[in-house]
Amino acid sequence: MYYIYVLRSKKDQSLYIGYTANLKQRISDHNKGQSYFTKRKIPYEFIYGEIYIDKRDAKGREKFLKSGAGWRFLKKQIKYILEP
Repeated sequence: MYYIYVLRSKKDQSLYIGYTANLKQRISDHNKGQSYFTKRKIPYEFIYGEIYIDKRDAKGREKFLKSGAGWRFLKKQIKYILEP
């Protein structure tokens, strides 16, 4: 299984999108500062996820969510989570 996940920084409320085969370990790595792109904004909380059987589907979905159309979709999908 492969997971698409969205994390929100508790420091500045910014979002991070990623994919992994081991969700629990990956979130732990982010919060330990072991990811170059997220270490400056720890701690993170998990706010959204999707599961895929095929790695290529997960990578494609991650790429889409990181695009302009993907961000717009995501913000509509989790609008209540993002409200202050």
